[in-house]
This record gives sequence, structure tokens and C-alpha cells, in this order.
Amino acid sequence: MSRLPTLFVSHGSPMTLIDPGRPGAAIAALGRRIEKLKAILIASAHWLTNIPGVSTTKQPETIYDFYGFPDELYRLTYPAPGAPELAERAVGLMTAAGIPAAGAEYGLDHGAWSPLKLMFPEADVPTAQLSIQPEQDPAHHFGVGQALAPLRDEGVLIVGSGQFTHNLRDIDRRAGPGQIADWTKAFVDWINARVAERDTASLLDYRRQAPNARRAHPTDEHFLPLFVALGAGAESATIEHLDLGVTGGTLAWDSYLLH
Repeated sequence: MSRLPTLFVSHGSPMTLIDPGRPGAAIAALGRRIEKLKAILIASAHWLTNIPGVSTTKQPETIYDFYGFPDELYRLTYPAPGAPELAERAVGLMTAAGIPAAGAEYGLDHGAWSPLKLMFPEADVPTAQLSIQPEQDPAHHFGVGQALAPLRDEGVLIVGSGQFTHNLRDIDRRAGPGQIADWTKAFVDWINARVAERDTASLLDYRRQAPNARRAHPTDEHFLPLFVALGAGAESATIEHLDLGVTGGTLAWDSYLLH
């Protein structure tokens, strides 16, 4: 079996499922490029735990972890089967790498099912969700990805789902398509340059080195899934940058496919 890619995707608002626009169309196109997968392991910025947890649920529920949206969104479901055997394997890999981890009963929150519904609308691929540790640093999450990398040779697509920038307070509702705030552009350009250079050391220290890092991510739970993907894809021959645009001048949708 050939090695599967690993992916970081900016998942945005669940409204993308109703009004896909440029980001939603690009995410959907990603799914059509990925073939021969047996299962999905997706790290979501919306499941936060002290140690890595992997969902063992046989039939994960669709979790509506958002409020005040149109009723149409709450009628959507993503009934993908669970992947308890994958969860057990993932926990074993992390434990063997010295990273305490555990299986847990959990469904699919919108950080997981929202992008997956765009990429794999048939919901027929067994899926397990992986949690993020907000009290841990990027190096921890990079290590988690490295530990899980062997799954790529076992037919598992490893996905980190977050957001390239995530300062909801500074969104400019008046910004038009293509507009990007200067501070956002500086951050986005710096990160993209470091990823292209494979400068892992600088990326792991991004909160000190990247311009406007704390403005781009007042808290970094939406950025940490990127490091899971980078760790899992560290041996990849190609890092493909996907420019999915910017919403409200500040919410960047940059994503990566590592293959």
C-alpha cells in the first residue's frame, strides 16, 4: 500500500457547509485527490484534553458545538463509522513514543465533521478523532504527529483541523474579497516561508518569532493541529501550500497537503 498524504485544513465556520465559497470548494476538491484510504484520524481544535485522547466510539455522534446558527446546520449529520481499532493503534504508537495517551468515548465535533463532510460527503470512511492539548506547546504536537506517522503506511489519512489565523475579535465584516490586514499578511507570509524552508525549529518557536503571532492566535488551540500534520508529514517529499483565501481581512484559510 502506498503512503497516504497528511493534511492540515483550515475549517472555518460551520456556515461553510451552507455557503462554501472559495474555501469550501477548495476543501471539497482536496477530498477528490485522496484515494485508497482505509480510515481517517483527525485532530480537531475543538476537542481539548490534558493528554492526547483518541475516540473509540463505534458510531460517533455528530456534535453541534456551535450556537446561534441557522436551523439548517443543526439538521446536517455526518454518520461516518467509528474506528476503534485505529484508536487503539494510535494510542499504542503515542505510548511507545513516550507520550501518555488514552482512548475515550467521543463523537465528531464541527472541527472534524465540517471539513470531512466537504471532502468525503458519503461519510463512509471509518473515522477517529484526536484531541489537542492547549496547555502543551507546538513541540508536543509535532511529536504526536511524528509518533502517528506510521499510520500513513497503513491506509490512514492524518488530518489536522484548525485555522491558520484565529482572531475572531478583529474580523472586519466590511472587508471585501481578497483584502487582508497588514498584520495578518505578515504572519501568514512568515509561517508559509518557514514551512517552505522546512524550518521546524523556528515554527516550533512561532509565538516568539513570528510577527503578530499573539494577535493572529490569542490562544493557539486552532494552530496546534498544524503541528500534528507537520510532524506526521515530516518525511514527506513535497509540502503543497494551499491558498484558500482570507475572510473578513483577518481569518486566513491557508492549508497544507504533505505527500
